Amino acid sequence: MIDLMIRGVNLPDGREDCDIAIVNGSIDKIAPAINATARDEIQAVGCLATPPFVDSHFHLDTVLTYGQPRINQSGTLLEGIALWGELKPQLTIDAIKARAEKLCHWAIARGTLAIRSHVDISDDRLLAVQALLDVRRQFKPYLDIQLVAFPQDGYFRYSGSPVNLSRALDMGVDVVGGIPHFERTMSEGAKSVTALCELAANRGLPVDMHCDESDDPLSRHIETLIFETKRLGLTGRVTGSHLTSMHSMDNYYVSKLLPLMKEADVHAVANPLINITLQGRHDTYPKRRGMTRVKEMLATGINVSFGHDCVMDPWYGLGSHDMLEVAHMGLHVAQMTGTTEMKQIFDAVTRNGARTLGLENYGLAPGCHADLVILQAADIHEALRLKPVRLYVIRRGKIISRTQPATAMLRLGDEIFEVDFSHATNVRSSISCKSPVFRK
Repeated sequence: MIDLMIRGVNLPDGREDCDIAIVNGSIDKIAPAINATARDEIQAVGCLATPPFVDSHFHLDTVLTYGQPRINQSGTLLEGIALWGELKPQLTIDAIKARAEKLCHWAIARGTLAIRSHVDISDDRLLAVQALLDVRRQFKPYLDIQLVAFPQDGYFRYSGSPVNLSRALDMGVDVVGGIPHFERTMSEGAKSVTALCELAANRGLPVDMHCDESDDPLSRHIETLIFETKRLGLTGRVTGSHLTSMHSMDNYYVSKLLPLMKEADVHAVANPLINITLQGRHDTYPKRRGMTRVKEMLATGINVSFGHDCVMDPWYGLGSHDMLEVAHMGLHVAQMTGTTEMKQIFDAVTRNGARTLGLENYGLAPGCHADLVILQAADIHEALRLKPVRLYVIRRGKIISRTQPATAMLRLGDEIFEVDFSHATNVRSSISCKSPVFRK
């Protein structure tokens, strides 16, 4: 017996009018017009069904602290770090949990069912670690949360970081983090990369470092990260997040780096909303965009995914944890507006992110977890353009979020028009996404 049947959806790979049969929390079959009955059924003709969105880089411990204790007036990364340092003594486990829980609700409603969150271990009390471990357990049935032990104040720059980071890993944090460009010197930054990669190798853990989040083209810790990945046998288990200094490097040097990243299978995470906001703050004109070289990395075969990074915290006062908003900004900043390029951008917030996090049984294929999102859009282009309503969010075959379609009713004289801004670009399709119907 089919537990849930989804009828008539379009898929990210271009297939149209498909049915998805779900049994025991997994996808059983995807095909046109499946001849079977189901306990529950969603009629979603012409709507886009996609695997859930993945946020490859976030900070659940700092979320929703905007204005505490004051607003970042300069808009710079360093003032944001200073503000967070002022706030840390006032933190409580309950407050951190309450903010993180609220964000998790937002994420689920937006169809984001996997988040890799960095958690600051520079507070000797490790309150944020305790709080987010609780949140991870609480939301495990609905949301995959990975935690990265992140020495916000520097692994060597703050003397307590080495002990605190090991304590956090002993408590159950999943990934080793770092911030080499924030150490006191370039050489100390390089040493921190080596020490942290050795720690990860000894513990059998992945690595995800804030790496070269700077406008300085001489910030080249990605080079050391690649070297240590190869030396320590960490290939495929290491991520360089931000990598914004690469935006300012000359093409010759980057032409050396990209093949090395590919060889070591180092994942790259760009954070378009935050990179475009924080970088270039010291420029007059011309002003740098700041985001790393997404298009060139993808052309080299490097796995690139996107993160939201911040929502209403000392670094960024906006956001509602919408990964399609992240993708929308990313395609503009990277100037990736071709059809194939937009598919790559969509992958950066879905399947590429799943690869960065190492998620198992992710995707739209028989045998995969029945985790998917149904959008009020007919195809990828429309999804990126409209950032549309997530009509249904499904986790292991269960509907966990439902939203009514967004439409406007116009009365112009004696005529009434319904407007949803849809305009599917796929000329083969005569179907537009109608209001879905759920039947039991």
